[in-house]
Amino acid sequence: MRDEDVLTAVRALAPALRERAAQAETLRRVPDASVEELEDTGFFQLLRPRAYGGLAADPAVFYAAVHEIAKACGSTGWAASVLGVHPWYVAQFDPRAQEEVWGADRSTRICSSHAPTGKVAVVDGGYRLSGRWHFSAGCDHAGWALLGGVVDDHEGRPVDMLTFLVPRADYRVDDVWDTVGLRGSGSNDVVVEDAFVPAHRALGYGPVTVLRCPGHEVHPEPLYRLPYAAVFTTAISTAMVGIAEGAHEDQVAAARERLGAPHGRRAAEDPFAQVRIARAAGEIDAARLQLARNMAELYALARDGADIPMELRARARRDQALATERALTAVDLLMENAGRGPLHVGDDVLQRAWRDLHTGRGQAANDVDRALVLYAQDALGMDVHDPML
Repeated sequence: MRDEDVLTAVRALAPALRERAAQAETLRRVPDASVEELEDTGFFQLLRPRAYGGLAADPAVFYAAVHEIAKACGSTGWAASVLGVHPWYVAQFDPRAQEEVWGADRSTRICSSHAPTGKVAVVDGGYRLSGRWHFSAGCDHAGWALLGGVVDDHEGRPVDMLTFLVPRADYRVDDVWDTVGLRGSGSNDVVVEDAFVPAHRALGYGPVTVLRCPGHEVHPEPLYRLPYAAVFTTAISTAMVGIAEGAHEDQVAAARERLGAPHGRRAAEDPFAQVRIARAAGEIDAARLQLARNMAELYALARDGADIPMELRARARRDQALATERALTAVDLLMENAGRGPLHVGDDVLQRAWRDLHTGRGQAANDVDRALVLYAQDALGMDVHDPML
C-alpha cells in the first residue's frame, strides 16, 4: 500500500464518517464501524515503522488524512489524530517495548494521557504506577496506553518526567466522558492500580527533546527524527482546522439556499455574509499553510540528517497554537452568519463544530498564550526549557 492510496481511501470513507457524526455523539465515543473502516484504509499504518508493517510515511500525508477525517466528523478526527500519532511515539521507545506492543498484533492501537496525574514509585527493574489519567481520546479502541508521570527523589522533589507504556491488562477505562463538545471522542479516564512497568517501557522527556531515543537504533526512517512536540501538537491542530473547514463548506452550501434578514433575500446575496465567509476561509487557509510549511521544513531537515534548530521548533509551536485560534475565529464568524438554525438543539454541522472547537481549545497543547511566550523567549535569546518544544 502506498501513502497516496491511504489518503484516497480516507477521502472515500469520509461520507460514512459524516453520516455517523450524530451516532458518535450519542455513543460518546467513535463507533466501532468507523474505527474498523479507518483500519482498513491503512490510516493507522501511516506513522507505524516499516519494521512492524507500517508505512513510515511522509507526515504531510498523515496530516492530510487527519484533516479529511475531521472535516467529516470532528470527534472522529480528534480521536483518530491521537490514536494515529502514537505509533510514531512508540517507535521512540526501547526496541523491547516495541516488540511487546507490535510483536503479536501489529494492528494494536495506543491511547494516551500525558499529564502526570498518577503516582510513580521507583522499584527494582522499573516502576510501580497508580492513579487516574484523564482525557484519553479513543481509549476504548486501544490495547496500550502512554501515561505521563513524574519521578521524585527521596525528598519528594521531581527529578524526571517520563512516559510509561502500559498494556490494557494493567488498566481499566472509566466511562466519564460526557461533555458539550467532542462528545464522540471517547476521551475517558484511564485508571491504573499498582501496575509494574519495566524500565524499558519508560521513556524520559530528555531523550525525546534532544532527539536521541532508543528506537532510533532500529528505525532509520527520517520520520522518527522529528521533534515530539511538533508531531503531536500538529496532529490535534490539524484536526481543529479540519473541523472548521467542514463547517465552512457546510455553511457555504447552506447560504446558497437560505433566506436571510433583513430583506428576505438569499443569505448568499448579503454582502456582510459574504465578508464573514471570506474572512473565515482566510483564517482556515492561513492555518493550513503555516502548519504545512513548518512540517515540510522539519521533515526536510530530518531527511537530510541535519540538526533541527530551536527557532524552527518554536515557530512550529507558535503556528500550531495559532492554527487552533484561527479555526475558532473562523467558526465564530460562521456562527454570526448562520441565523437561527445552529441555536436550536439538534443535529447541526455548524453547531457541532462550534462545540467541538471550543472544547478542543481547552487541550493543553492549544494554549495560545503559552505557545507565544515560548516563541518570544526563543526569539529574544532566552533559555527555553519546555517539553512542548
